[in-house]
Amino acid sequence: MKKSISTLLAALMLTGALSGCGGSSSSDSSDSQASGNDSGVSGAITVISREDGSGTRGAFIELTGVEEKNDAGEKIDNTTADAEIANKTDVVLTSVAGNEKAIGYISLGALNDTVKAVKVDGAEATVDNVKAGTYKLSRPFNIATKGEPTGVAKDFINFILSKEGQAVVTDNKYIAVDDNAAAFTSDGSSGQIAVGGSSSVSPVMEKLIEAYKAVNPNASIDLQTSDSTSGMTGTMDGTFAIGMASRELKDDEAAQLTGTAIALDGIAVVVNPANTIDDLSMDQIKGIYVGDITDWGDLA
Repeated sequence: MKKSISTLLAALMLTGALSGCGGSSSSDSSDSQASGNDSGVSGAITVISREDGSGTRGAFIELTGVEEKNDAGEKIDNTTADAEIANKTDVVLTSVAGNEKAIGYISLGALNDTVKAVKVDGAEATVDNVKAGTYKLSRPFNIATKGEPTGVAKDFINFILSKEGQAVVTDNKYIAVDDNAAAFTSDGSSGQIAVGGSSSVSPVMEKLIEAYKAVNPNASIDLQTSDSTSGMTGTMDGTFAIGMASRELKDDEAAQLTGTAIALDGIAVVVNPANTIDDLSMDQIKGIYVGDITDWGDLA
């Protein structure tokens, strides 16, 4: 009997020892996960950027410090050569939504539930935070004309800046530049004009055109979507009566064109919904986009 009890006790002690080792291993693993990558994903970051000429890219690289001046005072875009280039907002959304390791940036007004916007330096990407100035990634939506606008162009611009036009801006999740604008009365201008440029401004411009044509059916407006730089060059050469830019006008553009802000927009930094990272600093965002931070594990 004593031998049987001794054998049983030995077996129990061995089981406890093995269990203790297993518990220790589980705890170590848990501690390792807690101190490691907390993004919910691992591996190389897929960086999604916009194309050259994009106003969203221009504003983003300036605001994050990805663009810097060299010794000659020239602005240099230091976006990593490994970045995947998307030529439209919709392409950025699709790319990030389909890749758990991706990060991109889009107009705040274009944000939807296929992606997740992260906080930047603790501030959420919201209209209220852009208005308050606590969310730092924001830029104006500008239109530009060459010379004094006349006819349909003048009437349409007056509509955009009116109470009704600014209501269209806010209804589409952008920020009005004038909360106390006067009501609009069309002068009845007729004819056709072309409006062209930024793919970020284009969605709200489409809504503005629809609303304006309901007030003035005599007008015909052709909307052409490309990028901010093309919008400005097209306005300078007479292709467009009104150009669109999702950034400030450059010095050489401002010398030939008259720019007018029609809305304010935030730039949302977006990741895949599977990514549990909720907040990035401006320095971290810059590090990702210049290629200094290349793995999600480096952000723990």
